[in-house]
Amino acid sequence: MSAADVLTFLMPYEPSPFVWLVCGMALGLFLVGLRRLRRRGRGPSPLAVLAFVLGLLLIYVVLQTRYDYYAQHLFSLHRLQHLVLHHVAPFLIAWAAPQAVFAAAVPNSPIRRFAAVPGVGPLYRGIQQPVVAGVLFVVLIWLWLVPRLHLYAMLNLPLYNLMNWGMAVDGLLFWWMMFNMGDPRSAPGAYFGLRLLVLALIMAPQILIGSSIALSRQDLYDVYALCGRVLPIDAMTDQQIGGLLTWIPAAMMSVAGALVLARRWLELPDAVAPDALVPGPRP
Repeated sequence: MSAADVLTFLMPYEPSPFVWLVCGMALGLFLVGLRRLRRRGRGPSPLAVLAFVLGLLLIYVVLQTRYDYYAQHLFSLHRLQHLVLHHVAPFLIAWAAPQAVFAAAVPNSPIRRFAAVPGVGPLYRGIQQPVVAGVLFVVLIWLWLVPRLHLYAMLNLPLYNLMNWGMAVDGLLFWWMMFNMGDPRSAPGAYFGLRLLVLALIMAPQILIGSSIALSRQDLYDVYALCGRVLPIDAMTDQQIGGLLTWIPAAMMSVAGALVLARRWLELPDAVAPDALVPGPRP
């Protein structure tokens, strides 16, 4: 592959100032906050910095490079795009726990003022409950794979953008809820046992959705034949690969999340009582 080919791939397929603004601001604020924390002798580990930057870079790549064109013309690459937007990139960003870095960059964050708007705080706390977040996580996967809705989304640019950004935002909210330690005594979303249970429960519907697509004997997503597949691959093979991506790696992200939670559970200070880790009345 020549340098010209690489440059062509990296050029935006459908330029989106919104994507540039969000990714650019997130990276810029992170670097500013990181520099300020380093001056104070604090800051995240190099691995956490790498995870955040990689997660942000992955979001940019699948939304603003030539890859987005390929994802619109091959079902398997579309499923890989959503695997990145809904699972991998949000997982990395949430695991990096960048809240302290952003707080150092913008001490008086406008997000706090926005959260004070009537109704916003309760809504956020509601969707950050483990069960609610888990249901939304699975429902969005299923929703955009309904063949008729998928057809409309792939042929309508505003709906297509809504689908992709909806997956990214929901993924960030879900994995943020999973990895945000908070105070187990005061934050319902911090219960380790319940969060581990939710991670286990969301595996089954993802396996069911992915396997039903991979094992189907009919072409469920003929929009890719209509638009033309970008690679010489037949419809059923393309669909089987896409189903497998929804079936296996997506479900295995729950295992990765459970390992992260289990390690953090073991690292809890002894001062946190065991009864603070599960919901229910306390003596």
